[in-house]
Amino acid sequence: MWKPFISSIDEQSVFVEPATEGELEAVGNSFDLMLPNELKGLLEETNGVIDEFGCHLIWPTSRIIEENLAIRSSEDYKEMYKPFDSMLFVADAGNGDLFGYSIVNGAISKDDIYTWNHEDDSRTWVASSLKQFIEGWLKGEISI
Repeated sequence: MWKPFISSIDEQSVFVEPATEGELEAVGNSFDLMLPNELKGLLEETNGVIDEFGCHLIWPTSRIIEENLAIRSSEDYKEMYKPFDSMLFVADAGNGDLFGYSIVNGAISKDDIYTWNHEDDSRTWVASSLKQFIEGWLKGEISI
């Protein structure tokens, strides 16, 4: 479902091998939460998506873990920004801003995607689903 959908918007997108069950479990276990069905489904088809410019449209599981752990543990960020344990980031804008899901009471209960602005620490809703985010970002309908 995801590959044809993304390819219909951006024929240049690159897909990789699907994430293994172990890789998916590692993401959930790293943050003690269940992955949203849309994200899990995408990662089961392709462990990340690379856009026509060679940038990750959606990060692979390893980068999801790496980036989220880094941002949550950075001493500099702890001094400058609100805590990040209420977000699970899955993509970036290429300018320092990140996209991800909101975590409330230890769970991702909505499919909504938010952007975190690294300049003012705002967290703003951008899409009602991963599918809407991908389509809006690739078509230039979502801007930051």
